[in-house]
This record gives sequence, C-alpha cells and structure tokens, in this order.
Amino acid sequence: MAAGLGLAVALLTSGCAGPGASDSTVREIQRTLDGRAAAVLGHDENAYLGAVASDASALRADELRQFRNMADIPFGSWEYRLGDVRRDGSTAVADAELRYRIAGYDTAPVTAARTVEFIRRDGRWYLKADRAAGKSAQQLWQQGDVHVVRGSRSLVLAVDRDTVRQKALAATADRAVPAVAGAWPSPWARRVVVLVPSSLEAMGELLGAPAAGYRGIAAVTTGETGSSGKAPADRVIVNPEAYGVLGDFGQTVVLTHETTHVATRAYTSKVTPMWLSEGFADWVAYRGTSRTDGQTAPELQRAVRGGETPATLPDDKDFAFGGDADVLARAYEGGWMACELIAGRWGEGKLTAFYRAVGEKEHRASAVEKAMQDVLGISPEEFTVTWRGYLRERLG
Repeated sequence: MAAGLGLAVALLTSGCAGPGASDSTVREIQRTLDGRAAAVLGHDENAYLGAVASDASALRADELRQFRNMADIPFGSWEYRLGDVRRDGSTAVADAELRYRIAGYDTAPVTAARTVEFIRRDGRWYLKADRAAGKSAQQLWQQGDVHVVRGSRSLVLAVDRDTVRQKALAATADRAVPAVAGAWPSPWARRVVVLVPSSLEAMGELLGAPAAGYRGIAAVTTGETGSSGKAPADRVIVNPEAYGVLGDFGQTVVLTHETTHVATRAYTSKVTPMWLSEGFADWVAYRGTSRTDGQTAPELQRAVRGGETPATLPDDKDFAFGGDADVLARAYEGGWMACELIAGRWGEGKLTAFYRAVGEKEHRASAVEKAMQDVLGISPEEFTVTWRGYLRERLG
C-alpha cells in the first residue's frame, strides 16, 4: 500500500491564460489534473482513467498500463503545476510540470515537463494527449512494471523481476549510505533511490540522452546542481549491463560514489569543477579501503611513470562520456588524487569545507581561487604544483 494514501494533495493553480484561455478555463483544467493526482495517491484506477477522453482509446490503454506499472511505488505526493494554456474552441493545449515525491526518501520533488492536450465535453475538460515536453526523459513506469525492493536506507525500483539481484543491490546501497554519511557531515536525506532499467537503451531513455554515451558506465546520478538546498530529488540510475559484470568491491565503489553525489547535491553548483565533484565522490568511495594508489589510479600511474605527469588538474571536458576511455580514466583518477592530497595534507574537515566553499560562489575561476585561499591557504597555481609533485611521489 502506498504511503501517500490519504495524504492531502496541496496543488497550486499557477497557470497563465494564453490566447483564448480564460482564467476559468485554467481553473477547470487544473481541476481535471488535480483529480488525476488524487487518483494516483488513492490508487483509484477508475478515477485516473476518468480524466481521459472516452474516445482516446490508445491513450486510455497506455494510461492504464502506466497506472498499473507504478502501483507499488510509494508516492508521498503527486501534483501538476500548469504553465501556459492555449485554448482553441473546445480544445486546449497546456504546458505542465509533474512534481512527485517518494514517501520517506525524497526531501524535494522530482520534476518532469509535460505537454498535455484537452477536449471539453459536457462542461468538463478531458485529457486527450499527455507527452514529455521537449527533450524530457522517460519515467521508469513508462518502460514496464516497476518492482519495488526496500532496504534499510535504500529503495530499489526495477522493471525486471530478479528479486535476488535487486535485494543484493539494496544491501550494497544500504552500506553506501553510512559510508557517505561518515565522510560528508552536512545535512542530507541519508537515503537513496536506485532505478534499474532493463537495458542500456532503456537507461538512455531515462536520462533523455543517447544510450551509447553511457556504455561501460555502471551508474549515474540525476539531479540539478544548486547550492540553495532546494535541488530536485536525485536518482541513481544503474546500467544493468555494466554494473552486472562488476564484483562486490566494484559495485560497492560505484554505489558509494553515486550516493556521494546525492549527499553533496545541494552544495554542488555550476561553478564546481568536475575534478572536485567526481574526485570527491571517488575519495569517499575508496576511503577506508585497502586499495593502493596504483590500484586506484592505474592509468595515471602509467602516465606518470612514462614521464607524462599532467600539467594541470583535469578539465571538465576530460570527463565526457563516450570520449577517449584513457583520458576519462585519468581525469577521474586525477580528481581523486587531488582530494586525497587535500584530505591527507590539510585534513578531511578542510576537504569538505573546501567543497562547500566552492559551491557557494558564483564564478568558476574566482570560486576555486577564493576557496583555496580561504580554506587551504594556497593559490590554485601553488596547489597544482603541489598536486603534480604528489602524483610523482605516490605514483612514480
């Protein structure tokens, strides 16, 4: 039974009337969407389908399939916020934002832009089309029946029915959460939601991006960056093909890395360089393990021993998926070594303080420069020299 059952649905009528759409039209359309939202939370299949035009047979079949696919997901809230509404006689097209939370896991809603079409009959507006707006990604329940496995600190939502594998994934995620909490003292939900699509192609559809760019990537974390503390909820999306071939240690590292992104999201902004965000996530993932520097950074070690110590910290473009695999590996390893350097020389508290300080600034260059000076007492140029020496010392 969904935890959202019986909750009051507080919906905002924030629509604006476009050409030919009066305020009353906006209110009536919002009322239709409000009823649809209440039906999701109340598990009322008839009410959910009752919002769809009776002659829209294909849409009704698709909506019924999706409604049943998401029946086991414990939604805590589900709402639609209207944007622009364009009316043309008895039809209307509206921009809407779907916002939902999973009870007990999301401190902020997941958002999805939708384009919805309506037709007016017998004094009421009925849905006749509902589709993702622009390049918005799919939702998991659009791909198949969602199976739910609960861990003590995790929730795994998967479209297949391999319960054994999903329970193992939840157990790994459960271990990742306290590992991250021990390294990141700032407030966060200390729970994680993991999505498992059926394939690499399905993963791409959840991300709204070409699947080929994620081949070989075991998992990614979705969510908008922002230091306001109001960033939308994150989801860890697992690539079942790449994740499945990893051993226990590799799977633990992957989920701890991605859970770190969940924990640090509110303090990660557009000015946070990827060497810091990815390096910190790897630092947390490998923290306390018995791996040697060479085992953790093999590609970078080969470069250093070959006389090709990087001249600068990794650039954001070096982290691009689908590019040169060696460049990508060295970028992650270089970021990890930078964070390892800060934690070892200045202390773990200084590393987390530096991360937060960078994310709070407005401009990339000045953010890193000021945070390094204020927190570490060193300039970026001096830090780069120190980091290069550290690479030669630890990997040479």
